[in-house]
Amino acid sequence: MTDCPCAYYVHCFAHRLQLALVAASREVIPIHQFFSKLTFIVNIVCSSSKCHDELQAAKLDEIAYLLEIDELEKGKGANQIGTLKRVGDTRWSSHFSSICSLINMYDATCLVLEKITDDESTYSQRGDADNAYKSLTSFEFILILYLVREIMGITDVLCQALQQQSQDIVNVMRLVCSTKGLIQNLKENGWDKLLKNVTSFFVKNMILRCLILGLLM
Repeated sequence: MTDCPCAYYVHCFAHRLQLALVAASREVIPIHQFFSKLTFIVNIVCSSSKCHDELQAAKLDEIAYLLEIDELEKGKGANQIGTLKRVGDTRWSSHFSSICSLINMYDATCLVLEKITDDESTYSQRGDADNAYKSLTSFEFILILYLVREIMGITDVLCQALQQQSQDIVNVMRLVCSTKGLIQNLKENGWDKLLKNVTSFFVKNMILRCLILGLLM
């Protein structure tokens, strides 16, 4: 900076992009409420080692069932169990990672919340879990879940590119333009596909959750 005051440090733009995305999304009331609910759900399900173990056990049962009916491909490194990830406003890609982890662990999360509602000893734990379950299984929540995943999936590619130390400002400007184009295309042409995916996910997971719950009972 001393030798060249006009130098741009591209990696700093990735951090600024993260903060800008968070600030912009919070201005939209339904999106702000969505991330508040997302944090609430993750905190409840990951509140104790017992709940975390139940989450992974439920995911293991789900994987076993899907493998049994040939809905998942077999192979080394495939079908990892995973866990839910927390959102951090200043952590790169944390919102996108948290959303993806919830989609991956959706049915297991629902089953754990139901179990907390039925089994926990205090009324506050049962009440919070029931409230979280109702939010998680609402069509509006799933619609926003998929919408934000689509948008942040596009911006995450830009964010990852900005963090490359070899990145130069000219290429960054091209990346920004292409990212804006992808978001504009999503806005103009992506709604039908998005709604179809949301509806399919909503129906499929409702049926799958009932089948897995029946196997566990």
